[in-house]
Amino acid sequence: MRGPLGAVIGSYTSSDGVTQMGGGIIKHNRKCRDITALVIFIAFWIAMIVNSSFGFNQGNPLRNMINRRLTYGLDYKGNVCGDKHAHPGLGELELRYWQNPNQVYQTGLKDSQFKLVDARSICLLDCPIPSDDSLEWVCDYPEGDIRLSMEDWINRNYNYYEFLTPEMRNSSLQLQGPCYPVIFPSVNVYWSCQFIARASNTSLKHWEQMGGVSINEDIVNDKSIHKSINSRSAVLKRYMADIGKAWPVLIVCGGILPVFLSVIWLMMIRHFVAAMPWITVVLFNLLIISVTMFFYIKAGWIGNDAISPIIGEHDPYINVFGRELTHLRAVTVLMTAISVVAILTSIAIVRRILMATSVLKVAAKVIGEVQALIIFPLIPYAILAVFYMFWTSAALHLFSSGQIVQNNCNSNCCTYDLVAKRVNCDRCCGYSIHYTPHIGISILFHLFGCYWATQFFVASSSTVVAGSVASYYWAQGETSPEIPFLSVFSSMKRFMRYSIGSVALGSLIVSFVESIRFLLESLRRRLKVSSHVHDSWIGKAAYQSSQCFLRCIDWTIKSVNRNAYIMIAITGKSFFTASCIATDLIMNNILKIGRLNVIGDVILFLGKLCVSLSSSVFAFLMLDTHKYSSGHNKTSSPLFPVVVCWALGYTVATLFFAVVEMSIDTIVLSFCQDSEEHQGTAQYAPPLLIETLGNQNEMNRLTQGSQ
Repeated sequence: MRGPLGAVIGSYTSSDGVTQMGGGIIKHNRKCRDITALVIFIAFWIAMIVNSSFGFNQGNPLRNMINRRLTYGLDYKGNVCGDKHAHPGLGELELRYWQNPNQVYQTGLKDSQFKLVDARSICLLDCPIPSDDSLEWVCDYPEGDIRLSMEDWINRNYNYYEFLTPEMRNSSLQLQGPCYPVIFPSVNVYWSCQFIARASNTSLKHWEQMGGVSINEDIVNDKSIHKSINSRSAVLKRYMADIGKAWPVLIVCGGILPVFLSVIWLMMIRHFVAAMPWITVVLFNLLIISVTMFFYIKAGWIGNDAISPIIGEHDPYINVFGRELTHLRAVTVLMTAISVVAILTSIAIVRRILMATSVLKVAAKVIGEVQALIIFPLIPYAILAVFYMFWTSAALHLFSSGQIVQNNCNSNCCTYDLVAKRVNCDRCCGYSIHYTPHIGISILFHLFGCYWATQFFVASSSTVVAGSVASYYWAQGETSPEIPFLSVFSSMKRFMRYSIGSVALGSLIVSFVESIRFLLESLRRRLKVSSHVHDSWIGKAAYQSSQCFLRCIDWTIKSVNRNAYIMIAITGKSFFTASCIATDLIMNNILKIGRLNVIGDVILFLGKLCVSLSSSVFAFLMLDTHKYSSGHNKTSSPLFPVVVCWALGYTVATLFFAVVEMSIDTIVLSFCQDSEEHQGTAQYAPPLLIETLGNQNEMNRLTQGSQ
């Protein structure tokens, strides 16, 4: 059994013989804890800086070049389309176009070893369209004996066939360049020219009359390019590019707006505590329905504003399907299910709203006395904002840090070399951005670092708030010169001096468990080949049980950590000791405070969701403007920026709502400890707390509810 906390709770005699009581108690007898975890945390930050430096050194320093690497393709010389510093300069030539239709066809065959990345491609200003009365050509970049500037070449629609020698013309008719016929219509799909399977009869007829080799007409031409554009790596790169393009949306909807809404919510808790649970529940239902409707609109299930992979104007009869739309529709279905469950749950807890009101009154009282609690979250918010800006920039550099290398395709893909003035069959393979294994490890470490740092900053803020509220409690709720502002800064000082290692350890445990969950889920998806196991009821039951078990562990660890931070702030103990004290307190008083705490946490959780969902709504509205729906700045899908804004909004709300959340939990745990130390009678509890928690009849009424 846990013994009394001695000098931590109750009075103690100082060195000058004077008996000390009240808020000074939590300052007594402290020393640094969990030094090993602190050393690991410092080493982690050094590793994060080194890892980010690698990304900054290897990635392109220009933001627009990062977006090009993530969005645009490579030509047959290894140049990134749109790169004005390339040779030749590709300034506004941002679209990748595959010149040889037979190579595209070959890459789509099941048994073919030839890949689309090795097919000959160049960068153009727009996608070529076959002519109705003649045969159009797309020729290589002008060089050698072709005395044309890049500007003249563009003005001639990339066609200088009339300048070719007989040898060059014969090579072109063999589909070996330097000019290639435009047989298939094409459309700009995510900055690559997607072939439309149907060939132009007129162009094909002219080509055959000129003696050109046979050109394969098949849906394979369409599917080959479509498969490449919608590969998982290509979609991931576009999602990352969306973050780079939509950074103003992230700042406004993920940074500024959540702060404003969170402060407004705290102020309303302070002045309209009785109405806030009802306002929160109603607003949550309206917001989740609004977000779900936005998803339905962008998925194309309501209205005609569905996202399209096609960039710019095009024939309305052309329909190209992108993986982004599939993801959006899957999230729409998920949001529908979540909305139904959320609305039904909110209806079910209406009877318990009175319980939340009683609990929030205590938090409102604390916020009114410890006034600095309202503005304190701005400090961790500012630190976290700087970290996120640094982390996002480093992440974009890491994703664009691959080396452009020529493939080893071992294929016979002869082409005419304008400089050598002959057909060249050597080194005709295409180029790819190659990511070495250490780059992949760097990206994974960078993602883990973001999660750990976020957990640490949130936990640090919660611990400081808990320490300040504990000062209020052990001063018996009386207003003293220290309470309004200095208690927050005193708590911050104690945290920085004694408990930073303990918080680092707790946040590491949460991050580690979450990472294991993510890796196990990824492994499960990769091992889905044994579908007969999942089809059996035993396999399904085992899978559902394992998922439920992991979620329970995750929830338990987060709950234990939060209460451990409170006891760290009160007692100054190490993380595991504080966890044991908190767990013991909760288990001894679970019937008294369990359901009361749960309903308060539900209202606070709904409040966080209100802030994050509001961020999502405004993100949808900003991304729906002309700036992000057309032109060079067009995002491939609103999904990723909206999800990031939701996550940022939830994180910011968590920082601010920790004031109320930790106030309630700290007061309740302090009340329980106070009661245990004094034979069931809390001596330090403020009058309002005694009125709320000390009245056994009232507690029974609140926890049992109406039958």
